[in-house]
Amino acid sequence: MLCPCDTPEGEACGLTKNLALMTHVTTDQEEGPLRNLCFSLGVEDLSLLSGEEIHAPGSFLVMFNGLILGKHRQPQRFANNMRTFRRSGKIGEFVSVFVNEKQHCIHIASDGGRVCRPLIIADKGRSRVKEHHMKELRDGIRSFDDFLRDGLIEYLDVNEENNALIALYEHVDQDGVQRSSITHIEIEPMTILGVVAGLIPYPHHNQSPRNTYQCAMGKQAMGNIAYNQLFRADSLLYLLVYAQRPLLTTKTIELVGYDKLGAGQNATVAVMSYSGYDIEDAIVMNKSSLDRGFGRCIAMKKYTVTSEKYGDGISDRIAKPQRDRDGVLIKQNMRALDEDGFVAPGQIIRNHDIYVNKQTPKVTNRTPGTALTDRDYRDSPAVYKGVDGETTVVDRVMLCSDTNDKLTIKCIIRHTRRPEVGDKFSSRHGQKGVCGTIVQQEDFPFSEKGICPDLIMNPHGFPSRMTIGKMIELLGGKAGVSCGRFHYGSIFGEPSGNADKVEDISHTLVKHGFSYSGKDFLYSGILGHPLQAYVFMGPIYYQKLKHMVLDKMHARASGPRVLLTRQPTEGRSRDGGLRLGEMERDCLIAYGASMLIFERLLLSSDPYQVQVCRKCGLLGYYNYKLKTSFCSMCKNGENMAKMRMPYACKLLFQELQSMNVVPRLTLTEG
Repeated sequence: MLCPCDTPEGEACGLTKNLALMTHVTTDQEEGPLRNLCFSLGVEDLSLLSGEEIHAPGSFLVMFNGLILGKHRQPQRFANNMRTFRRSGKIGEFVSVFVNEKQHCIHIASDGGRVCRPLIIADKGRSRVKEHHMKELRDGIRSFDDFLRDGLIEYLDVNEENNALIALYEHVDQDGVQRSSITHIEIEPMTILGVVAGLIPYPHHNQSPRNTYQCAMGKQAMGNIAYNQLFRADSLLYLLVYAQRPLLTTKTIELVGYDKLGAGQNATVAVMSYSGYDIEDAIVMNKSSLDRGFGRCIAMKKYTVTSEKYGDGISDRIAKPQRDRDGVLIKQNMRALDEDGFVAPGQIIRNHDIYVNKQTPKVTNRTPGTALTDRDYRDSPAVYKGVDGETTVVDRVMLCSDTNDKLTIKCIIRHTRRPEVGDKFSSRHGQKGVCGTIVQQEDFPFSEKGICPDLIMNPHGFPSRMTIGKMIELLGGKAGVSCGRFHYGSIFGEPSGNADKVEDISHTLVKHGFSYSGKDFLYSGILGHPLQAYVFMGPIYYQKLKHMVLDKMHARASGPRVLLTRQPTEGRSRDGGLRLGEMERDCLIAYGASMLIFERLLLSSDPYQVQVCRKCGLLGYYNYKLKTSFCSMCKNGENMAKMRMPYACKLLFQELQSMNVVPRLTLTEG
């Protein structure tokens, strides 16, 4: 019913759930006809029965949507009749009939909110779905609803599953189970997983948490989101430029259309150690592959400007860019504007450039009928905040009106990015890693056939993670490239043919001149000598994740400060400082770097000079007119001393004093 893999890590683990592939959530059905049917099938009203009849052995209580309906003397016969009506389409296909032998109850449910899933009905272990039914389905003669209507499949909820004995396959003998006692057969074992987990090839060969990690990362992968993606106006949209269909696919991928709108690329991966830049899951990338478009993406961001209306016909206006008498722009950051005051589509826009030259009226409550002149407006332009040195392009400019009939300008800015050191990549097996370094193709190892890998992955990523599915994916992708057909790796799909067996894949590799184990003979690109070991190399589907260095990189020297505490602001968007926290401070104390602590926590943060009274220990003030210090408590300035302390510390002392907690400073000569 629920996907066992697709749940987040952390505190929401197991609480945020996702439905499995064929799960259906029921809606409410009309109760009146079902009640009448139950009474017609022999349910007796409790008010008409004596105590002896109510407690007679063999009679079961009938519960309808949690309420007592009556008693029935032949419970199994009643349940079979109800199921016969359901399979013939006389009552709703989502009505549940559950016989609870322990509590002597029959539970009938037709309410909404129950999860149920379809199963093939089996008669004494033999499936009702025959080969001719499947042929009619393939030919389009028969649909899923026809299977339901003809009683070949039915929906069971979690309660009714307790009355069923479900087999995985019809032709496989179940250990210790009589074939005649099997009531249902799974449509396909891969339906145990949801949509996201179904994209993983060979998940039954991976360690369980790795599949859970991939479910979280698969939602962060860039790709194609829809066929209308270039006409949408999303707040932030990441698109992969050359998204590909995975060479090793699954049945779920075809069912959900992931092969038509992919979110990754087939990269040729060599599993070997290369330089020191591939430790801790980092990957070494081929510069020529990046030049050819590997991992290239487009970031599209929407910027919205609204023209306000103030009543009496007064509103904001969009002005032309101001020029001098020679026609030269007065402000250089207006270079991207067109003559109508908007930025033009296709125009290159840089950091601090104006993209809408909006002006607002200085006074909004003028006398009705008086016209506003240019002097009555002040500039309030919309300024683009980007990354210095990066060139972005205006993709589209859209003019529309919102619900209050105000003019809204939407500018979609497009930025094409190529992978750089620090960008995050991931395979479909929870093996995430950042780009450690980018190397020229001339220095990359190459095989006898001249194949040069796109990525190099450190082999230490396999032993502790135990992602054998990734190894099989490499073999299957290599075999797929060799023989020209897509290979499948659906979960538990080997018996039904929905997953290629490793032996078959290896035989395909041997047939096309490759090693049985998928290893190749490689030469060093730097020395030209053969490498001492065979290298496991082949295509693996890699996803580029939305976490990119360009969006996260931040540093500053001096900059804006908070008005209250006079400390640097917080956050990248506000050009904030980098916080030296308690743990970092403790490390510096343990190291004994006292001058570094003094410099970081005082001089580079919020230094402030205060006047302290030696006698009472309270903060005084400095009179700039008289050029003397004064203590308000002692009413004189004889015992005043200058002292440097963080402004936040001085603020804390004053806030404590406001709550009648008076801290006093005891000074000694240093």
